[in-house]
Amino acid sequence: MSYKSLREAANDLERHGKLVRVKEEVDPNLEMAEVHRRIFDQGGPAILFERVKGSPFQALSNLYGTFERTEWLFRHTMERVQKVIELKADPTRLLQKPGRYLSAPFTALNALPMKKWLGKAPIQYGTTTIDQLPLVKSWPMDGGAFVTLPQVLTLPPGSKKAMQSNIGMYRIQLSGNDYELNKEIGLHYQLHRGIGVHHTQYNASDEPFRCSIFVGGAPSHAFSAIMPLPEGLSELTFAGLLGGRRFRYLFEDDYFLSGDADFVITGTIRKGEKKPEGPFGDHLGYYSLEHDFPVMDVHKVHHRKDAIWHFSVVGRPPQEDSSFGHLIHQLVKLLTPQEFPGIKEIKAVDAAGVHPLLLAVGSERYMPFRERRPEEILAQANRIIGSGQTSLSKYLIIAATGDGPVTTHDISGFFRHVLERIDWTRDLHFQTKTTIDTLDYSGTDWNAGSKVVMACCGPKLRELATELPTGITLPAGFRNPQLAQAGIVAIEGPDFTGKESYEQAQQLADYLTADQWQNVPLIVLCNDATFMQETLNNFLWVTFTRSNPSHDIYGVDAFTEFKHWGCRGPLIIDARTKPHHAPELVTDAAVSAKVDRLFAKSGSLYGQ
Repeated sequence: MSYKSLREAANDLERHGKLVRVKEEVDPNLEMAEVHRRIFDQGGPAILFERVKGSPFQALSNLYGTFERTEWLFRHTMERVQKVIELKADPTRLLQKPGRYLSAPFTALNALPMKKWLGKAPIQYGTTTIDQLPLVKSWPMDGGAFVTLPQVLTLPPGSKKAMQSNIGMYRIQLSGNDYELNKEIGLHYQLHRGIGVHHTQYNASDEPFRCSIFVGGAPSHAFSAIMPLPEGLSELTFAGLLGGRRFRYLFEDDYFLSGDADFVITGTIRKGEKKPEGPFGDHLGYYSLEHDFPVMDVHKVHHRKDAIWHFSVVGRPPQEDSSFGHLIHQLVKLLTPQEFPGIKEIKAVDAAGVHPLLLAVGSERYMPFRERRPEEILAQANRIIGSGQTSLSKYLIIAATGDGPVTTHDISGFFRHVLERIDWTRDLHFQTKTTIDTLDYSGTDWNAGSKVVMACCGPKLRELATELPTGITLPAGFRNPQLAQAGIVAIEGPDFTGKESYEQAQQLADYLTADQWQNVPLIVLCNDATFMQETLNNFLWVTFTRSNPSHDIYGVDAFTEFKHWGCRGPLIIDARTKPHHAPELVTDAAVSAKVDRLFAKSGSLYGQ
C-alpha cells in the first residue's frame, strides 16, 4: 500500500485508532501548538484540527509523534527500502541471498520521479493566498507564523531536470516582521544546506532564482526533505522509494510543482536582498534570534481539493522531529561504515539538541601489540567532524570497541563506560575558532564557537561515585551539589553576569582537590543542580546546549604541555546560563488555560 495523499494517510490512521479529531475551532496563534505539545508529551495520536480560526483549511500535526507510528506509516515499504540500502552497502549480498533481493529492482523503479499526467494534477485544483493558510505560531516570542514541515525545492540555473533538484526542510516565515503579507515570505537556511549551492549559482547568473515550497503530500515527502543524501542526488528519489510510489511532478509558469502536495507556494528568491527573520522557538529548546535571511516574492499558492495543512511544533527535545532521526538510523545504519570507515555506531543525541553532542563507537586496530590508547579513533573522529552535517557537532565523545560492551543506544551506559576509562591528561582534543550550528548561541558569535573530541580507549581507571563524596566543601557562592549521574556532580554557581564571571569556574577548579573527587571525573557548573539530577535528559540538555568547549571547560589540577591542555582531577564544564545565550522556551499560561477546555469532559480531546 502506498499513500497518494496526506488525506489518505490521515484516514488510514483514523481507521486504526491512531488519530484524533479536534472539532472545536482552535486558534493557530499559540493554541494549536499547545494542544500538540500536550498530546505529544503523552505519546498520543496524530491530531486533525477540523476548524482552524481564520482559515478554510484543516490542519494535521503529530503525524510522526511516536517511533511506533512513524514505522507503522511506512510498514509496507520499510523492509523493501532497507533491502535496496543493503545492496548499496554490500552488492555481494545479491549473490549470497538472491531470493531476498528479488524485489529490489522494482523498489528502485519508484525512485524515478514521474512527469506525466492525464488532465490536471491534484495540486492544480485551486489557488489561495498566504493569509488564508493556517498561520501557526508556536511560541510567544516567535516573530510570526512559520511553516514547520516545508519541502523547499530549487533547481540549478537553466535546469528543469527533476533529478538535479534539491529539497530541504528550511523553515519559512509567512507573516510578521517586515514581510508584506501575501507578497513576501522569509527563508531560513543554514550551513551545509544544498539550497546554498544553488543560491551561489544563481548569484552568478541572470536567471531568476525560482523556488517551490511544498506542504503535505504523502508522509514520505516531508521525510525526504530531511534525509541526508549525497550532494547531487535528489531527495525526490527517496520520497518515491519510501513512499512506494514515484514522485509526481509538473511545471506551471516555469515553477516546479509537486503533483500530490496539499499546498505549493511558488516564488522568486531575491538574490541580493535579505530581511529580518525570527525569532523562532527552535529544536535546541531556545529561541533562535532575529537575523537577516533571504526573502522570497510570492508568485502563487496552489492547493489540492480538501487540502490539509501539515505542521509540527519544535521545542526542547525530544519532540516530533525526533522520529526523523530514529527512522534515518533504521534505514542507513548499514551505510555508516562506508561513510565513516571504522565507525561501528554514531548517534546525534536528540535530548542535547542534536548537533551539540555526538556519540560514537569506533575501532582501535593501529597497534594491537602494545598498551591501548586512542589512536585510530582520533582519525575517525576527525573524519566525523569534517563531514557534512556531523561537522556541526560541538562535543564528540568517541569510545573504542574491545574495552567491554559499549553502545550509543544506551546513553547512560555509554557515559558510564567513557567516564570509567577516560584520561583527562591525554584524551581531550580541541578545535577553536570554528563553526558550530546556526541555532546554537553558546559560542562566541553567530555560527562561531569551538569543538572538543573526548576519545576513550583502554582499561577501566576508576569506580564512579554513586553518591556524593563525603566532607564536601565549596568556595563561597557555590552550593547545592547533586549527583546528576554516576560519576557526575552538578554544582550551582553564582549567576553569570559578564566576562569577569569566567573566572568563577576557574576559582572552583583551583579550590577543589583531585584526591577528594577521584571518583567524580565530571563536574557541571549550572544554575539549578536539582533540575540537573532529576533526569538524564535534563543533564544532557543543560550541559551541552549551554557550554562552549574553548571557553567553558576547566579542570582540577590543569596543565598545558606545549599546545596540549589537560587536567589530573575532574573536568569542569561551565553550563550556567550566560547573557549572550538565547532565551529559553516557556509556554504562555493564559493560552494553556484556554486550551484546557478541549481536554475537559465536554471537549474533543477528553481522555487524551
